[in-house]
Amino acid sequence: MTDFNPSLPYNELPELPPPAERIESTAILKRCITARVSLAELKQAAELIPNSAVLVNALPLLEARASSEIENIVTTTDKLFEFADIAEDRADAATKEALRYRTALYEGTKMVQRGMLTTDMTIQICSTIKGMELDIRAEPGTTLKSRLSGEVVYTPPVGQKLLIQKLDNWADFMQRNTEFDPLVRMAVQHYQFEAIHPFSDGNGRTGRIMNILFLVQHGLLDSPILYLSRYIIQNKAAYYRLLQNVTLEQDWASWIFFVLDGVEQTCTWTTDKIKSIRELMEHTGQYVQGRLPKIYSWELVELLFRQPYCRIGNLVDAGIAKRQTASVYLKQLCEIGVLREVKSGRENIFVHPKYIELLTGEENVWVYYSAAEDDRSRQTQDSA
Repeated sequence: MTDFNPSLPYNELPELPPPAERIESTAILKRCITARVSLAELKQAAELIPNSAVLVNALPLLEARASSEIENIVTTTDKLFEFADIAEDRADAATKEALRYRTALYEGTKMVQRGMLTTDMTIQICSTIKGMELDIRAEPGTTLKSRLSGEVVYTPPVGQKLLIQKLDNWADFMQRNTEFDPLVRMAVQHYQFEAIHPFSDGNGRTGRIMNILFLVQHGLLDSPILYLSRYIIQNKAAYYRLLQNVTLEQDWASWIFFVLDGVEQTCTWTTDKIKSIRELMEHTGQYVQGRLPKIYSWELVELLFRQPYCRIGNLVDAGIAKRQTASVYLKQLCEIGVLREVKSGRENIFVHPKYIELLTGEENVWVYYSAAEDDRSRQTQDSA
């Protein structure tokens, strides 16, 4: 595409679908098969967790942190878990924005379970991410610049009417073009949404949420547990380069292969993560039952995985114990090394270190509880 000028609005952005021969070669369709197998394995692994809230409370937070980091909004997983419950209003600005991403992901999942992906849905999702009412941008002047050189590399289309037309075409492609494999359609729609760039801010995060919602809509996921932004962070230069090559050269194949690789690799990693979570849950349950049989219940153990930053009120709300008893339970769990009590503002919260380490670690491994760990925990509390 020799006449493309990155400094001029790309109002000639072609409508969808692209020519079939560019997006569904035999090689691409073979890769779709292996990626779909990985998605099926991920769904099956998630079904083996007794309470789906364990995963739905955790994995979208990892996705929220990573997707926000791509846009240089940096927080930590620890902060997200700490403020994800009742204390969100005390969080710093970056943490609040990442938490809004998780909220948008939740709300988008509910919306897509009730109907098809639409232009209005993207407006709602982006508005939730940004914490304000947004509309399709009407003002010119939006440009995308190289993070290294600062040079303009792309200027999206301008004019609200034109943007709405292109978004309607984008939504129509996702709803009607069922002759293409869903994973191919997901890759194509993601490029198109990023190229339209319909909002003044929040486009990247909205587009990445739409990827997950598309998989949910087509039954390839039951809940938003695919941590795809991890793959993008690890391959950020390739992500932006391949998006740009679709614009410059209509190189759809390289972009689609990149997305399919990302889906497969992320599914494999997330499946292993889920298996490790399940094993740690089972081990923790056995350990608590053996050391604290009088307070043990599976509901209590499960809560420690739904709320790895646990408060006394969480036990009360779950109907596990009244407030004074709940405090005793949590302190006893600290004594045997399962939890660690920390100060957060005016209250104490009880952190589940092994689970946090498993969630945030690149390797999906965990260490057994031991009597020696109990002794270390008691010494730490005694010295405090």
